[in-house]
Parts: sequence; structure tokens; C-alpha cells
Amino acid sequence: MLIKQRRIKVIIATLGLETHWRGAITVAGMLRNQGFEVIYLGNAYPEEIITAAVQEDVDVVGISTLSGAHLTLGGKLLKIAEGKNIKGRMLFLIGGVFPPSDVPKLKALGFDAVFGPGTKGEEITDFIGKARRIISKVV
Repeated sequence: MLIKQRRIKVIIATLGLETHWRGAITVAGMLRNQGFEVIYLGNAYPEEIITAAVQEDVDVVGISTLSGAHLTLGGKLLKIAEGKNIKGRMLFLIGGVFPPSDVPKLKALGFDAVFGPGTKGEEITDFIGKARRIISKVV
């Protein structure tokens, strides 16, 4: 009997009123080219991102930010996710440009991975692939 696994579904959003969207578009395209199902949400606030993630039943929430609100809005995003009881069943990734000293703070907030400038696409897909045992769903 052949068991078919569904593709990993990822939502990509830029946090808040972000005006730098190139990284998010690049990552969304790279993931799509690697066989992931990708939903590009664009600019959104934490409530909108979590609502869309729940409605779309995604496996991964990917956030892009360069605006400097990564700790404030990122923390709010994860608190809302915890309130909806989805934190443990979805991966939460954040990427963008922020001070290196904020990386441990972002992880302490609850992001499963933090990606900075110059991250190679393989690093993102490898991380998601290794975490697949947590988020895999058999159909």
C-alpha cells in the first residue's frame, strides 16, 4: 500500500507595515520551486497572520521583517499562536535584518528558527525537512 504524504504548506508574510518584501518573495518562490505549497500573504499584522494560518491549516508560518518591530510584533504573533493552541503543531520561522543580539531573544520568544541576511535557501529547506517529523501529516 502506497502512503502519500501531502506537501508541506507554508504561509509567508511580512510583519506589519513592512515595505521591504523582496526577501519574502524570494523565499516564497524558492520554497515553491522545492515542492512546498506556499501561500504568500504579503503585509499583515499578527492577528491576520494567525487567522490565515489557522484557516489554511499550514505547517509553517514564515515571517519576514526589516522594520525593527521583530521583537514586539513577533512576540505578539507567538502569544496569539499560543492562545489558539497552534504553537506546537506549526513551525514558526522568522527572517530578516535585525541585530545579531536579537537572535537569542527571538528564539526565547518561541521562534523555531531565525534566519538572517545571506541565509541560503538550502538552510531553510533543510531546517523544515529535519522538522518534518513534527509537522508531517499523512493523507
